[in-house]
Amino acid sequence: MSGAVLRGARERRVRTGGVELCVAELGDPGRPTVVLVHGYPDSKEVWSEVAPRLAERFHVVAYDVRGHGRSTAPHPLRGGFTLEKLTDDFLAVADAVSPDEPVHLVGHDWGSVQAWEFVTVGRAEGRIASFTSMSGPSLDHFGHWIGRRLRRPTPRRVGQLLGQGARSWYVYLLHTPVLPELAWRGPLGRRWPRVLERFENIPGAGDGGYPTSSLPSDAAHGAWLYRDNVRTRLRAPRADAYAHVPVQLVTPLEDAFLSERLHDGLELWAPRLTRRTLPAKHWVPRTHPDLLTTWITEFVTSVEAGRTEVTAPGRHADRFGGQLVLVTGAGRGIGRATVLALAGAGARVVAVDRDEEAAVRTAEEARSAGASAAWARTVDVSDAPAMERLAEEITAEHGVVDLLVNTAEAGPGDSFLRTAPEDWKQVLDAGLWGVIHGCRLFGARMAERGQGGHIVNVASVAACRPSRVSPARSTAEAAVLMLSKCLRAELADRRIGVTAVCPGPVTTGITSGTRPASADAGRERRRGRRAARLHGLRDCPPERVAAAILRAVVRNDAVAPVPPRARGGYPWVRWLPGALRRISRTKPPG
Repeated sequence: MSGAVLRGARERRVRTGGVELCVAELGDPGRPTVVLVHGYPDSKEVWSEVAPRLAERFHVVAYDVRGHGRSTAPHPLRGGFTLEKLTDDFLAVADAVSPDEPVHLVGHDWGSVQAWEFVTVGRAEGRIASFTSMSGPSLDHFGHWIGRRLRRPTPRRVGQLLGQGARSWYVYLLHTPVLPELAWRGPLGRRWPRVLERFENIPGAGDGGYPTSSLPSDAAHGAWLYRDNVRTRLRAPRADAYAHVPVQLVTPLEDAFLSERLHDGLELWAPRLTRRTLPAKHWVPRTHPDLLTTWITEFVTSVEAGRTEVTAPGRHADRFGGQLVLVTGAGRGIGRATVLALAGAGARVVAVDRDEEAAVRTAEEARSAGASAAWARTVDVSDAPAMERLAEEITAEHGVVDLLVNTAEAGPGDSFLRTAPEDWKQVLDAGLWGVIHGCRLFGARMAERGQGGHIVNVASVAACRPSRVSPARSTAEAAVLMLSKCLRAELADRRIGVTAVCPGPVTTGITSGTRPASADAGRERRRGRRAARLHGLRDCPPERVAAAILRAVVRNDAVAPVPPRARGGYPWVRWLPGALRRISRTKPPG
């Protein structure tokens, strides 16, 4: 599918307002229609990764905006790209491809800018069922946003104005006469694919049909989108620019051209608003087609079913909603709490545990907690062939995992002289090899997909300090911590974040649920009860660690000690290692 230029699409020509638009269709016309509108300086081929995916569920339509791709340009160019004329074009396309039913609208960049016009003007009411917006604000909303900050220029608001002004540098250049056309028809047009590949992380830009050979003329014509509309609307924004349909806003947090703050107060203009965020740059239709397809599919399906909002009620719903997450050790403790926290944020979750009954129970709880979908899988994470089969099954059935959380671990073990070889193997298999297998199998698929992702490995503070009572566990956790740091360095250029979460003593039941294979049962029960009392006194429930995991993913933290007292002790590893060594020599009671 990579590089496909709307492969298999049916094309038609639609005449409107003195131009002829090239319209491409995929999928079953009997299904709900999704219309994709491209931005600047693109053509409809910017959707070549998203459209085929959506066509598995919908009737998908993409058209070249006037003056772009295979659509003809207006004559003269000046005055030929106003929002009023662009609205005429959209309505003509909608009438041609879905004359009897409203369409679901998706816009990127200037496709989103003009689509905001479509969903706020009265003459398009009833022709649109929903709108997904990304990287393109309403010029009317933008004008009011600027006006509010000029009328009440607090330091924060002035900073927001200056920040967005700096991001909009290209808009000023596009208003200059002749220069943009000369640049695009000259060196900029030739180098644009390399610019996208280097600065926007778009894999294979210039290969396989995107951008198309029409880019220089598309970009030259498209300069009039800005010249015909921006200054006029920003100076006199409409007061009635209220969306008459449910709106899904997708905000790339690393967008070089638009500030996240630009959408502050958008609920005033779009009361039925669902927000989504992702750690990505501007061209998300090219860099994150899988996630974008999931969000559009969920939103359109929800609207078709009569529900106007799909955002889950939990915290971080805008970040994790619809994402595919796999959590190992999900039957209890931190793993179970993490599954439920992600379920509350609307994620699709796979609960993995070697205890089948526990995994199934967690998946059922996840569905009740708000997961858009939840599945249970039974596997021993230390079993390499079983993990390979799991990775193949999950990828084939549900796609590539967006977030992997490795939480499976063994118990505390015993002192070194009391730890038999089989005990070492048990601890290292579950506590280290399970993490290695998960990172290797699911991380490789993330890297191959090329759309980013995140891996979380749960270690513990035992990774940071020596221990005379559980050297096997400390060794495994220290290895997990170093593995996470190495992976973070290796996968950074693949846009895959890696976080090591290092909780202190947590009330998970791990202290009594696992014991060394060679241990004396009575002695282990006594040790387990003492450890459980200690953990209970420190009172760090797994839900707190789960919340920290979600927060660490959002912030892309390298290491996340939990709870606050663990964070306070973490610097000792670097600054006071001698003190840690002396503390470790203290013999525990009993």
